[in-house]
Amino acid sequence: MTPQAFNRWLHRYAVLTAAVALLPIGMGALVTTLGAGMAFLDWPTSDGQNMFLYPWLSDFRTHPDKFVEHGHRLAGSLIGLFSIGLVAWTLRVESRVWVRRLAFGILFAVIGQGLLGGFRVIADAQLAALFHGACASLIFSTIGFFALATSRRWIEISSNQYDQASVISSSLAKLAVVTPIAMLGQSVVGGFIRHFGGGLHEHLAGAIVVTGLCIATFVACWRSRQTWLRSAALGLVAVLVAQLSLGAGAWVTRFGFPPAGYVAVQQAPEQIVIRSLHTVVAMFALLASVQVAGRVLRLRGIEVQSKSVQNSAGLNSREVGATLAGGALS
Repeated sequence: MTPQAFNRWLHRYAVLTAAVALLPIGMGALVTTLGAGMAFLDWPTSDGQNMFLYPWLSDFRTHPDKFVEHGHRLAGSLIGLFSIGLVAWTLRVESRVWVRRLAFGILFAVIGQGLLGGFRVIADAQLAALFHGACASLIFSTIGFFALATSRRWIEISSNQYDQASVISSSLAKLAVVTPIAMLGQSVVGGFIRHFGGGLHEHLAGAIVVTGLCIATFVACWRSRQTWLRSAALGLVAVLVAQLSLGAGAWVTRFGFPPAGYVAVQQAPEQIVIRSLHTVVAMFALLASVQVAGRVLRLRGIEVQSKSVQNSAGLNSREVGATLAGGALS
């Protein structure tokens, strides 16, 4: 079996695709914060005009709701083009079947996301808007995972670089999987608040649960003594702290803070910015948890295969590493 070689440019393109995905995500967050989801009553046209010919820049001052909503539509089209490029590049240089399928999955998910956004407008359905936001989180995290799977460390790591295999416990693997699931659930509840105005107390309770899971995951990753896991866990904690801070800011700008004499003003600039950032950083939090899960499961898979090879062939640890590096995990 021919091992997969690291392709620097595919990996960089995947990272760029994830960065481009932030454009529709950021604009979508503003759309929800401003309540501009129905700025246009038609789709895929905009006020009856071709989406790509509509003079949206002229709406910047006169119709900010249309400016933001149309910008969201254009950004969605852009990530669609990048997703097509991702599939084409992957088919050209990538030999792993599951990575090729993942690229196609990203493309189909982006197309489905666009259709869901169109349905939200045509049906004027807030529930569709809620699912639209949740799907954006999943797509962003999936692209991020694709970038991880095409990275040099993912491809070239093997058991001879993995001297502490036994410390990747089943409990760490379970924590790593449960944490992003809880993150996604927390994002859905947050979207329910933004679209329907309810679920605030459930969201606060979810924040406590997610914080506990992230801390437990961080501690377990740190104890693993694996640098690859420690760096990802540090990133997860950093994003978590930022998200909790923004959550506190969203609360203050919405309900005020009497001890400091601060009175909340609905749709004030600081409220719009903080609430929108809170939504975007929630997607980064999900991405960070998926990155941790991906690395944990990658190392866990190496451990399982390492023990299997060693038990079946009677090889020592150095010989096992050479065997796995030769392509067994590519």
